[in-house]
Amino acid sequence: MTAPQPPASAPLGQPLYGATFGDAIRRFFKKYADFTGRASRSEFWWWFLFAIIIGAVYGILLQTLGTIGNGGRGLGPFGWLLIVVYIVWDLVILVPSLALSWRRLHDANLAGPLWFLGFIPLVGWIIVLVFYLMPSKPEGARFDRR
Repeated sequence: MTAPQPPASAPLGQPLYGATFGDAIRRFFKKYADFTGRASRSEFWWWFLFAIIIGAVYGILLQTLGTIGNGGRGLGPFGWLLIVVYIVWDLVILVPSLALSWRRLHDANLAGPLWFLGFIPLVGWIIVLVFYLMPSKPEGARFDRR
């Protein structure tokens, strides 16, 4: 007998436990500014990995191509273009990243505003990281849209 498989999709108002990489990215953008409901650990951490990959690719591009057009002395026009594109990317994902973090806290049955603890250097970051790692709790359903 095989173990039960997670559902291929869940309503957007519900967390998607066992989300795949692609599922997590799609749901991230579909729930762009939705601070209600919950997000499973897999939804949160797949998005986190995706954001790190994008940042690493950007860093590699900036290091390797950033001086084009300037003779290797400082940033060239392409480097400045890369910086502008990355700033736009950061602005595009700012609100949905905050919303996803908020929903992840809800899934652990914690209030979303605990995210602001992250503004406390080091200690706050560690506390919020521990919150993100906490398992899902059924009591977190109190944050679902009614």
